[in-house]
Order: sequence, then structure tokens, then C-alpha cells
Amino acid sequence: MPDVLSTIQRRRCMSAIRSTGSQPETIVRRLVFSLGYRYRLHVRDLPGKPDLVFPGRRAVIFVHGCFWHQHHCSDGRKPDSRQDYWLPKLRRNVERDAEHLATLVSLGWRVKVIWECDTRDQATLSAAIRLFLGPASTYDSMRTCE
Repeated sequence: MPDVLSTIQRRRCMSAIRSTGSQPETIVRRLVFSLGYRYRLHVRDLPGKPDLVFPGRRAVIFVHGCFWHQHHCSDGRKPDSRQDYWLPKLRRNVERDAEHLATLVSLGWRVKVIWECDTRDQATLSAAIRLFLGPASTYDSMRTCE
């Protein structure tokens, strides 16, 4: 199926997609902060540059877009156009995610992946984050976000 957008429109659309500060990431960051946890953002020294890092808890959270990381939901569908380009690219994203996760676990980090579609239900997401991170300490709530 041919692309419905012109080359210029597609370029404009794709250039608006950022690797950090996405809407799902912002939702998770605000929720985590409101729960009393403090974190560091995009630590470059860690494999995959996790979105949220909790150094004292040895825990990281990745916020993945369903399309870009091929989640098994309706948002993670395969593209209809230019499959010769997209399918290898998306497959490599999934492979890279698995490599980063395995490396982090081998280094002693606990890893949680939050999918874009998970951010729609704040109550369930909040419970999952609390379960993953444990109780927020007074130390966490006194620190500022770095």
C-alpha cells in the first residue's frame, strides 16, 4: 500500500517524533513523582539509556512506544507501506531492547517496561509502579528530581 502522505509531509511528521520527553514518558514521570519517588533521567552510562533510573533501588523504567517497540496490542501493528524498510528496523528495535534488558539484569538492575498503552489506566499503572519500586521512603520525597 502506498504512503498516503507526500514525502515532505512524511518527513515533517517523522521529524516531530522525539526519543525523550514523549507524552507517555511525561505521564509516567509525573505519576512516579506524585507517588513520592525521585529518579534520574536518561542515564547515559547504563545500557539503553533508561528513561527513569532509581540508583538507590537499583531499578530502571523504560517507557516504550507500542509501535516503535512492537508491543502486542492494537497500537503495535505492523506498517502497511514500505515494509522492506520498516520490518527490519522495528525487528532491530525489539532485538536491541532485549539486549539492553539482559545486560541490565546481568549488572544487577531490576527492569520494568511500561508500554504506551499502559499509561491510559493511571490507577493500574500506579499500582504496578508501587509494586515494582516498593514503598517510597522519606529520603525519596525529600530529594529533588535530578
